[in-house]
Amino acid sequence: MTVWDRPEPPTRPVPLDRERIVAAAVALADEGGLEAVTLRKVAARLNAGPMRLYGYISTKQELFDLMVDEVQAEILPAEQPGDWREALRVLAHRTRQAALRHAWLADLLGGRPALGPNGLAVTEATLAALDGLADIDTVLRAAETVSAYVIGAVRREVAHLRAERATGLSERDWQRASGPHVTRMLATGRFPALSKAVHDGTDVDAGTSFATGLEWVLDAVAAGLARPPA
Repeated sequence: MTVWDRPEPPTRPVPLDRERIVAAAVALADEGGLEAVTLRKVAARLNAGPMRLYGYISTKQELFDLMVDEVQAEILPAEQPGDWREALRVLAHRTRQAALRHAWLADLLGGRPALGPNGLAVTEATLAALDGLADIDTVLRAAETVSAYVIGAVRREVAHLRAERATGLSERDWQRASGPHVTRMLATGRFPALSKAVHDGTDVDAGTSFATGLEWVLDAVAAGLARPPA
């Protein structure tokens, strides 16, 4: 029986329910990452004893599942665009925005299938956007391809943001600090392709990079959807 199917215990003197527990856990994770989420800390924030939480959740993993589902409600748009590319584009950008608001989400995306109501709704919206464009196996591969890009890109961006917080150096500060080392390494002539990228490449912000990569992925998906069945 999943955590969504299991009934909650009756209310006792200190009001408690899964909604309050999840809200407290999300707030803790937003402040200090997943490592800040313990049943003891969640209970303390709710002025309840830790053992009371076990009436609502059995494990920390269940709590994480509930937290992910809570945030996935932020991914669903109010209205589903009719065009499949726009629908997937909107879901991708809203996933990125949710992960930037809740950096810990990047650590949990791409694991086990999301079985909560919001997670299932996100999956439904993704598959519904592609429904009828190709056979079901092609549709599933298309959805997986877009998901893999979004998760990878989001994790990379969040990792960069965490590095900035950990070191106190912005991306440009880090580039300036590491510049002399990179210049010496490139001067050896061992990395001609990298040298060209460093000297001739255009530096773009994370949002532009994400949007560009997403369009390339959607182009590839469009080609796959149009390919005749083998």
